[in-house]
Amino acid sequence: MSRFLSNIQAGRLEWIGLRPERQAPMRVVEQALAIADRGLQGDRRAVGSKGAARQITIISDEFIQSIAENLGREFISPDLLRRNLVVSGLKLNALHYQYIQIGDAVFQLTAKCHPCSRMDSTIGEGGLAAMLGYGGMCANIIESGKIQCGDTVLYLPPGTYQDRQMILC
Repeated sequence: MSRFLSNIQAGRLEWIGLRPERQAPMRVVEQALAIADRGLQGDRRAVGSKGAARQITIISDEFIQSIAENLGREFISPDLLRRNLVVSGLKLNALHYQYIQIGDAVFQLTAKCHPCSRMDSTIGEGGLAAMLGYGGMCANIIESGKIQCGDTVLYLPPGTYQDRQMILC
């Protein structure tokens, strides 16, 4: 798959949300510290097990627009979808198992992030069905760093991240 990704265009980080506790309201921030093998500082996942498979969640603005259209709405607030990051201009689902850089941090997209059954009560009847295929991606934080809204989201082709690590050693 990665051989077809050489022309992936950069995206942009549009929104950051932290989940301080399970089912607690999201806390919207302009910047955050991504902690390797943990999560975003201030998010409940960052205090969980080191190396957990779902350290952060990412959804594209384009997916949010599709979900809204599927529900016959003009807009859905990102905090209702319970994802940590909203990016734009990036073909998110094409980057499964690939590395991306946002700000100073490096992430590996690990799995599709499927919607939970609470979406029907959170965004309205049919919310879960509207999100199927548009739930975004789960990611692990490979390299710690500061991220902030407006940062460029870069695809790191195979070898790029590994080559960078060798230079730093």
